[in-house]
Amino acid sequence: MKTLTLDLSGIYTAVTPQSIQAWEEKSNQYQQQLHAGTGLGNDFLGWINLPCEISEEQLSSIEEAARGLQERCDYVVSIGIGGSYLGARAVIEALTPSFEAYQTKHTAPQVIFAGHNIGEDYLSELVAFLRDKRFGLINISKSGTTTEPAIAFRILKALLEEQVGREEARERIIAVTDKARGALRTLADKEGYKTFIIPDDIGGRFSVLTPVGLLPIAVAGFDIRELVRGAREMKALVDESVPFAENPSALYAAARNSLYQAGKKIEILGNFHPRLHYIGEWWKQLYGESEGKDHKGIFNASVDFSADLHSMGQWIQEGERSIFETIVSIAEPNTTLRIESDEANLDGLNYLAGKRVDEVNKMAELGVRVAHIDGGVPNIRIVLPKLDAYYIGQLFYFFEKAVGISGYMLEVNPFNQPGVEAYKKNMFALLEKPGFEAETEAIKARLK
Repeated sequence: MKTLTLDLSGIYTAVTPQSIQAWEEKSNQYQQQLHAGTGLGNDFLGWINLPCEISEEQLSSIEEAARGLQERCDYVVSIGIGGSYLGARAVIEALTPSFEAYQTKHTAPQVIFAGHNIGEDYLSELVAFLRDKRFGLINISKSGTTTEPAIAFRILKALLEEQVGREEARERIIAVTDKARGALRTLADKEGYKTFIIPDDIGGRFSVLTPVGLLPIAVAGFDIRELVRGAREMKALVDESVPFAENPSALYAAARNSLYQAGKKIEILGNFHPRLHYIGEWWKQLYGESEGKDHKGIFNASVDFSADLHSMGQWIQEGERSIFETIVSIAEPNTTLRIESDEANLDGLNYLAGKRVDEVNKMAELGVRVAHIDGGVPNIRIVLPKLDAYYIGQLFYFFEKAVGISGYMLEVNPFNQPGVEAYKKNMFALLEKPGFEAETEAIKARLK
């Protein structure tokens, strides 16, 4: 079976192979800390062995619950924010044919996302769309009180109960939450909702292989067993026992930190496949939330090529030389389409006649790589043999293991996110939430 591959040859205009090799001792040390649980954030390391610990019973239970929603619903709204949203959306978007939403018949419910913003128009339009539709809800929240998903759940739960009654609504709502505490756990126990547990030792951005990600993905009709299998295979390939020079996660972490030390403060994750957009969104949270601390860390951005070559391409080619790029490439598309000859040839494309569209795409990718390297943008290339659940599982675990090592190289705790609370405190104060009276008075005085 083929596996994900990592190509660092495009970074050696900015750093040397020796600078990467120099990280070997620390990389080995940090891997040992991750596996022994002796480093920073060691109470959130449940993701490390997760691919090998997911049981047949757990997978079957998730699949059974998914079938229950599939039988009752044409649409399922997955409610969550951050890690309770991005992993599932990334996988579903990557595996769903581009025009599936426009089909009149579907083999599985359409999964819609809510609770990831506080847009009144978004929620109003969603309510209007779901009215008189067969829909269900997956509410994903550790506490049940996170503002964005809590608002969405309150509104959509009321709509569902209005349409089908409280008894039937119980069969169409699944809660993914804490095992014992929190408002959502209390409500789920009271109402008798089917529930799945968010493990205490796995943070949101690492949770895609828990029910947080697996349940919505299964509802959408995709093979969660293949996703887990891919992650399990990658776990073996990036294990602490694998030598540094053969360990893609360790090498990626070392390359990023070498480039950071060389003044490359921005990493752009790019792709040449339109269905990878939300992989970039998931990656931005994984790396930004893990490393952006203590006034340190690489800034993460993402682009979709070739479209963004006609917007961001100019800046990437000739802007400030503080960037490097990582490209996720798909070796072989899932379909075949060739460019035909045209007798008039008014567009001048007959030189491409007989070629696959993907061959043109691959030459665009290669041309971009050479141009960017020549322009002072180091290039890391990650290649997936094809775009399917198995290789996405590999990619996710590769990135997760690498960010753990990379965060330790940066000397930060990659498993907390204290800065996320700052906006919440201000929002609660401005909304005059009970318990924030002093903060309300202080912030209103500042804003006079």
